[in-house]
Amino acid sequence: MDFLSKYENVIQKKKNYTISGEIIRVVGITIESRGPQASIGEICIIKNRQGEIITDAEVVGFNGDITYIMPFSFMEGLRPGYIVEATGSSLRVKVGDFLLGRVLDGLGNVSDGKGVGKDYVERSVNNDPPDPLERKRISEIMTTGVRSIDSLNTIGKGQRMGIFAGSGVGKSVLMGMIAKYASADVIVIALIGERGREVREFIERDLGEEGMKKSVLVVATSDKPSLLRLKAPF
Repeated sequence: MDFLSKYENVIQKKKNYTISGEIIRVVGITIESRGPQASIGEICIIKNRQGEIITDAEVVGFNGDITYIMPFSFMEGLRPGYIVEATGSSLRVKVGDFLLGRVLDGLGNVSDGKGVGKDYVERSVNNDPPDPLERKRISEIMTTGVRSIDSLNTIGKGQRMGIFAGSGVGKSVLMGMIAKYASADVIVIALIGERGREVREFIERDLGEEGMKKSVLVVATSDKPSLLRLKAPF
C-alpha cells in the first residue's frame, strides 16, 4: 500500500474546513468580531453573506470570544453579520528575481498587472533580526556614486544612514542618484506616506529607467489605510 502514502499525505495537509466568525461592531478603524479564535497577526478574510471577498484584515487583539481585527482597505460597505474567516497564516509575500524593476503595494502584491510567473517562493514578513554577535563588523566601503557622500560622508556596508530635510530640497533626487549609481546589485525603495502624485514623478524623473532596472519599489501612499502603511516597511 506504499503507493497510497503520497495521497494520504496530501489529504492530511488539505484543509477541508474553515474557522469563521461574524462582525458585530465597528469602532473607528477596528472591527469587532464574534470569533474566529485566531492568533495575533493572523490574516483573516472578510466576506459578505454571498461568499464574496470584501477585504483582508489582520488580528490585532481579543477579549474573550471577541476578536479585534483591522482591515487592509477602507471599511465602506461593511455590515453586521459579515463573515470573518481565519486563514491560519500571518502575512506572506512572494519573492524572487521577478521583483526587479517592479512596483509593489503595501502587502507585497505587484501593482503593474504583469503577474508573478512561477519562479518565486513565499516568505513571511515577520522575521527575527540576526543575533548582534553574529553580525559582521563594518569594514568595507559602500560606494554610492555621489561624490559628496563618498568623499565627505563615506558609508560602510551594513551601515544605516538617515537623510533629513524639509520638503522640496532634493531628498528624492538624492535617493534616485544613489539608486542609479550605488555599487549594489539590488536596491529596495519603500515610499511610505508619500503623496500619490509624487510616486510617478520619482519613478520617471528621479529614478529613471537605469535605476529602475535594479530596484524594487514598495509603495503605500498617504491616502492608504494606516495598517497598509504600517505593513509596507516589513
